[in-house]
Amino acid sequence: MRTLIILFSGFLLWGAVIGTVRLLAGTGVSSMTTATVAFIAVWFVAAAVNMWIGITQAGYSFREELPIFLLVFLVPAVIAVLVKWKFLQ
Repeated sequence: MRTLIILFSGFLLWGAVIGTVRLLAGTGVSSMTTATVAFIAVWFVAAAVNMWIGITQAGYSFREELPIFLLVFLVPAVIAVLVKWKFLQ
């Protein structure tokens, strides 16, 4: 359940970044590219912090947490890149 909440949080963050960039910089190609790159960088850090919490506080090993990290990071990041590439040009 926690993984689904974290994934949902990733999509909320992505929406917040896209909305903020549209408000401040418009819908140009360069601003949408910058928003996508910024989201991926911030989301990588957030997913890494989630992994660190799983290792240090929940007692999971790195090998147990790595697949969850990859799922949590890659699903929103790949979808953000695909949507940017296909629709936000």
